[in-house]
Amino acid sequence: MSVGLTVGIAFLLFYSGLFGGADSKAFMCIALALPFAPIALSLPVFNEGLSPIAQYIFPITILSNSVFFGAAFVVYMVLRNVVWHQKKGVKMFPGTLASESVGKKFLAVITGYPMPVETLKKRHMFPMEDLEEQTENVIKRKLVVIPQDEETQDKAIERLSKAVQSRKIDAYVWATPGLPMLILVTLGLIVALTFGDISWLLIRFLLG
Repeated sequence: MSVGLTVGIAFLLFYSGLFGGADSKAFMCIALALPFAPIALSLPVFNEGLSPIAQYIFPITILSNSVFFGAAFVVYMVLRNVVWHQKKGVKMFPGTLASESVGKKFLAVITGYPMPVETLKKRHMFPMEDLEEQTENVIKRKLVVIPQDEETQDKAIERLSKAVQSRKIDAYVWATPGLPMLILVTLGLIVALTFGDISWLLIRFLLG
């Protein structure tokens, strides 16, 4: 039951676009290796964090912890963007970016932040912007919140770089570090083996 349910959830997350192929396969392997909570390998504090579900479907605890760390990453991104906006005193979405939908702006704020285009070219970052040249002197900036293939990303960075050099747009463009889900899964696994389900611990704490 544990393996079957985890594999089903992994496929669902993959086909919905929330997980990559490697992330889904990682959860399937975890389900095969640790379908139940390994009490013998756990620290004493683990028993307090062992939710009823974790006793029979341990991978769900790892997934829950991974989502918790992902949420913490979102909080960090929001705070970073608010501080950047206050410090720089510039618009968070300048030019034609202001006309983008609220949904796209929200996703940009929780998953990325503005940075100099030169920094984007040097670091392992993914652009969240692209350009549409409507006329010779008019360029429309647009947010791209759905991950693109590497070739498309390189072309977008090249277009953004040229636009910055020609002063058609400002030097800051939206980008995301693209934190791999496997890092969050690894953290979720370590915490699950030592402390248990973070969400369950918080519920126990709040309910006394």
